Formats: sequence, structure tokens, C-alpha cells
Amino acid sequence: MASKKDLKKDINYVLGDIIEAVYVWEYANKGKDDKKGEAIIDEAIGVFDDLIAKVNDRKVEDKKAHFNAINKELEDKGRALIEKINKLG
Repeated sequence: MASKKDLKKDINYVLGDIIEAVYVWEYANKGKDDKKGEAIIDEAIGVFDDLIAKVNDRKVEDKKAHFNAINKELEDKGRALIEKINKLG
């Protein structure tokens, strides 16, 4: 089981890297529409807020299962955001 601290770091790193990838795409494609990239960034920020709120929930009885579910959700939502970035082309 990942500790709460490590899980928060993972969430921050994964979603931070996704946001950075959008900025890199926007910089490399200056003439293209930035609204799609901005939407991905907004979604990543929303996912971050949602996952951090779940990590900080103190009313959970089985913390191991709860943290594992959050980690799985991070992987799934992170992959979905990366797919959206790949489709920006």
C-alpha cells in the first residue's frame, strides 16, 4: 500500500506532467487552436482536485483498498488525458 504522502506525490507528478505535455504541444503548434489544450488542462486540474479530496477523506474504513482504488483511478484518468493529448495533433 502506498502511503498517503506518496500517493499525493504520484497524483501531483502524473497530472503535472500531463499539463506540461499540453504546454509543450501548444508551444510547438502555435498556429493551432489552443482551446482543446486548455480544456485538457482544466480537466487535469479537476481530476487533481477530485483525487486529492479522496485521499484526504478521513471517514474511510479500509484505507488500503481506498488508496488502491485512488491509484487505479489515477492511472485510468491519466491514460485518458494522455490519449486526448495524442489526438490534438
